[in-house]
Amino acid sequence: MGFFESEVVQQEAKKLFEDYQSLTQIGTEYGKFDREGKKIFIDRMEELMERYKIFMKRFELSEDFMAQMTVQQLKTQLGQFGITPEQMFEQMRVTLERMKSELEKQG
Repeated sequence: MGFFESEVVQQEAKKLFEDYQSLTQIGTEYGKFDREGKKIFIDRMEELMERYKIFMKRFELSEDFMAQMTVQQLKTQLGQFGITPEQMFEQMRVTLERMKSELEKQG
């Protein structure tokens, strides 16, 4: 069975995409959140990034041709911006850490 034919993979991809869309939509109102709302948002983003990293690692470790092509496409797309997937995750982590420290200053 191909990597993308797996129902588990399809469900996780769908859930990741839906959760990401939902969080980014909610995130447009971040400035209006109270302190607790901001903490919850940051926690959810951290959880999502961790799930995404694990999902991408599955792609990298898979011997399935389509999974490997997906990894290469991501690397190519990010490469156009001069970054690697690892740098993308690191930038996201740094951004979330900065958001946390802003909260600490406010609290």
